[in-house]
Amino acid sequence: MSELNPIPADDGTAVGGVHIKYLVHCPRQLWLYARGYRPEQRSDLVAFGEVVDETTFARRRDVDLGEAKIDWVTTGAVVHETKSSRAPAPAHSAQVRHYCLLLERRGIAVRGGIVHYPLVRRTVDVAWDDEARIAAEAAEDDARAVIAAPSPPPRLLRSGCRGCSYLDYCWGE
Repeated sequence: MSELNPIPADDGTAVGGVHIKYLVHCPRQLWLYARGYRPEQRSDLVAFGEVVDETTFARRRDVDLGEAKIDWVTTGAVVHETKSSRAPAPAHSAQVRHYCLLLERRGIAVRGGIVHYPLVRRTVDVAWDDEARIAAEAAEDDARAVIAAPSPPPRLLRSGCRGCSYLDYCWGE
């Protein structure tokens, strides 16, 4: 690992895209995920998202960074992420910014990112500049703090949990 392009060690402190997505969506979800609670494996919505991901942009190739897997990167270092939801969410852009940060740390001159919503044929551009870099670094720090917390963050209002695979854990009797 060089001083200029530090690559996180695989020591359990690496933060991936899912960590950032969960942080922005619901810190409690991140805390549970980091402790191995993975109900999304039984979620129909997650399975649907995987099908959308696998059947859209079939010629693309995942980029596996170890701590994160990017859907694909095009010439000129533009990060692409595919989402099965019908509406953009702050968590999606935060995830792409995190991928840009991880690539930049590996010495790649990243230009930005695009979030694809194939079900509604929409894309959202994600800028990569100094402000985005600061936000990505802050999100990474925030994720580490949530993961290290001894107890889970409070749950969201129930209306914010619609469709979440962690709903039963947080709201079950």
